[in-house]
This record gives sequence, C-alpha cells and structure tokens, in this order.
Amino acid sequence: MAAKSLDTRSAPLALFLLRILIGALFIAHLYWKVFVFRGGFSGWWAGFAVNHYPWYVPYYVLSAEIVGALLIIPGVWARWAALYALPMMLGAAQFWLARKGFYFVAGGAELPMVWAALLILLALLGDGPYALTPSPTPWGGGR
Repeated sequence: MAAKSLDTRSAPLALFLLRILIGALFIAHLYWKVFVFRGGFSGWWAGFAVNHYPWYVPYYVLSAEIVGALLIIPGVWARWAALYALPMMLGAAQFWLARKGFYFVAGGAELPMVWAALLILLALLGDGPYALTPSPTPWGGGR
C-alpha cells in the first residue's frame, strides 16, 4: 500500500538532492575545521586527546568526512559511504548529548542526530539517479 503513495517521478530527484545536501554538509564541515575553527585544524585534532578519545578516532572521523564529501555527491558507492560515516555522526551526537543536551541552540545533539538520520535514509534508499558508481549490494544489483 505505501509504495502506491510514492511519487515515482519526483522521488529520484529527492534522492539526488539528498546526496547533494549530505555531501555539501560534509564539505562545509571540513571547511570549518580548517578555516573557521578557533584553534584551526590542529586544535580540532588535539581536542580528541583532551577528551580522552583513542588515538585512531580523529583518523576515522577525518576519513569519514572526506569520504562523505568526495563520494556522496557524485554517487560513488554513496550507500556505503553513508554507512561508513554513520558511526562518526552517532558518536558526535553522543558527545554533544552528554555535554550540552539535545537542543541545537545549546550546541547539543539535535543536528548530528538529524545528520545521522539523513545518512540512514541514503543508505536505505540507495544511490539515486546520476550516480557515477552505484553501490554494490549484498543481494545483487546496484540500486
């Protein structure tokens, strides 16, 4: 029944726009780390040690953001790129929830939780139209 309510004409465009949105957010966040964050990139990196994260966490976080920025927009294994970045976003949500609470206006977990939901949607819905390299799936096919 639910499939009948899906507008098959606009749904592919919505999925393509979802890829653009998520990738643009990753690009903006990388820009912020390098050019806007008060301590710069090195200050951001040092924050992981200050908050007692294992040495490998900043490597994963940076790689997840780069994967999100470079692969999701053009649709290069976008479904798997979203899944790769998801633990990072869930970790960010937990970090801010524990320190600032839920609401974004207080610097809380609201935005990373929405971002995580967007990544889940992309992973579930697939790569969408104009994907350069569709994601292989365990059940066969690319889309």
